[in-house]
Amino acid sequence: MLRERARLQTEVESWTAKEKELEEISILQDIVKETNDPNDAAELAERVEGLDNLLGRYEIERMLGGEADKENAIVYINAGAGGTEAQDWAEMLLRMYLMWSEKKGFDTQVVDILPGEEAGVKNVTFIVSGLNAYGYLKCESGIHRLVRVSPFDANNRRHTSFASVYAYPELPESVQVEIKEEDLRIDTFRSSGPGGQHVNRTESAIRITHIPSGIVVQCQNERSQHKNKAIAMAILKSRLYELEKKKEDEKMAILNKEKKEIAWGSQIRSYTLHPYKLVKDHRTKLEEHNAESVLNGELDAFMKACLLYLTFEQKSD
Repeated sequence: MLRERARLQTEVESWTAKEKELEEISILQDIVKETNDPNDAAELAERVEGLDNLLGRYEIERMLGGEADKENAIVYINAGAGGTEAQDWAEMLLRMYLMWSEKKGFDTQVVDILPGEEAGVKNVTFIVSGLNAYGYLKCESGIHRLVRVSPFDANNRRHTSFASVYAYPELPESVQVEIKEEDLRIDTFRSSGPGGQHVNRTESAIRITHIPSGIVVQCQNERSQHKNKAIAMAILKSRLYELEKKKEDEKMAILNKEKKEIAWGSQIRSYTLHPYKLVKDHRTKLEEHNAESVLNGELDAFMKACLLYLTFEQKSD
């Protein structure tokens, strides 16, 4: 209840601030009309642009009405086939989402990462904490394709790389997911990668296998084995909850005879850096030619288009 109260209070305060800013812009507009001062005009343009950005973000948040949209997000990135190329692409995606999260004011925590042999990462799991984090990042689940001249190819040939991104909502404590102890296999191991003497000498990392579903989660970020186990269990609960939800959705789709296949190879977005620069979302058909800005975390336009697309799909159903 306290979390819900804080969320509502933040929303009211945010809307009040927007109203106040609009009033001040109106006053400044009248001043500019009277004085024609270029400094005032520049300030007016800057404040209008700032308010427009705030309203754009608010418009997106109004579309986040799903059951789990307001929760934190657990994000898993896995490099596809292609060795170093794909692993480097997976690390580029990690950087993109971390930069996007920072711009949104969200907190991030990498809980498990498996570095590549030469460069990049084979897979990584991280948590994005903040209001509506999952609502935004659910739009990123799917296969992401990169086309570029490989920095790892001495002949400067063009390569295509794939990586998968999946987002799950972090379940609040009020949601109960029953997990039987006999269904779990818990292994401890030493953390991989750099981390100092403590990481190298103790088996603080945890790997939990849920035998009935085959889901495997692990956490090696914390120094304490107990903390790693708690985080791994939270991730497992979220994935089991999402799995059951998908099963229910599939049953409903069969009943409605509108079942849509979700294939592993279905790419949602292509990032082309050679011979031209273009980022294209294959669901919404949105295109952005400034590929660098997208890879630097400017994802709001794609997320907004995706949310509109999902809203339209739901209404069609």
